[in-house]
Amino acid sequence: MLNIGSLKLHSRLILAPLAGITDLPFRLLNREFGYELTFVEMINCRSLSHKSRKTKQMLHGDPKDRPLGVQLLGCEPKYIMTALDVLKKYQFDILDFNAACPEKKVTKRGEGASLLKDPKKLNLLLKILVKNSEVPVTVKIRAGWDGDSLNAKEVALYAQDAGIKALFIHGRTKEQGYSGTVNYQVISQVKKALDIPVIASGDILSPELAKKMFDETNCDGLLVARGSLGNPWAYRQILGFLDTGELIAKPGHDEIVRVMKLHLRYLIDFYEEKMAVIIFRKFFAWYTKGFRHVRPLREKACQAKTAEEMERMIGMCIGVPLAAATKNPEQLFGDFVGDRPV
Repeated sequence: MLNIGSLKLHSRLILAPLAGITDLPFRLLNREFGYELTFVEMINCRSLSHKSRKTKQMLHGDPKDRPLGVQLLGCEPKYIMTALDVLKKYQFDILDFNAACPEKKVTKRGEGASLLKDPKKLNLLLKILVKNSEVPVTVKIRAGWDGDSLNAKEVALYAQDAGIKALFIHGRTKEQGYSGTVNYQVISQVKKALDIPVIASGDILSPELAKKMFDETNCDGLLVARGSLGNPWAYRQILGFLDTGELIAKPGHDEIVRVMKLHLRYLIDFYEEKMAVIIFRKFFAWYTKGFRHVRPLREKACQAKTAEEMERMIGMCIGVPLAAATKNPEQLFGDFVGDRPV
């Protein structure tokens, strides 16, 4: 059981907000595999204030898509207040504030991980959110700005003082981005210092790494990000390993192809066909990680323009040999350039 304010969760595994990834089709698909709490893609307060068409589409809801979290990005009180006013029209259960995104275009505006350098300002912004939000407020932070400023504990205490109900922490610094090693010790220090739930993030890429995070940090829950890409089975694999210590076998070709087709169908139902096929191209690559000699097939999938063409490429995945299991799960995702988890 994981309690975040008034929200009571039965599962300690949460699907992270992923920019360009966690749209409604992705969330609904992953809920079928067990995720209880999922998040809308990160939304900039300025964009929300302008009520752009894209932002409205990102917030499009579904009765089956609950409990649901919304993650805001910003640094200016006036835009935060306007965003909160706009959000009153939507139904969701958690409001998370991003103080973790390491992207240069974000931090140069004083948003995301840039707020780690000014804990007092973050405290002020969080107080505004807590005072004016109708749902529990949380925040996501990182270990620090760089290796010389591992101030996560200080930032976390300022955040708790603001009245947040839980804290998400990625175990890398802003300068690390998504490379290098996760600092489990920093997460453990934050957990010991706070009286609210601490949910850890960073390299939850396999059941073994998920258990390592729990064991070394004593965190209350896990935020699964890159480990979910092309792998909705991650939830059951992690939960099974935590419960029994046994690894659940990876799905075979038939199951992977079935889920790929289902995901594509969800996308088509939500977007128009052309856009759905374009969006699915990156997922095709993620679903086929670990397949041998699959590059020519991926190249053809990246050129597909219709659902029929993409479904034909998906069908051709049957019979493609699977590579041996890698000892380094990070190899399955590389640098994850482009749409990144935050």
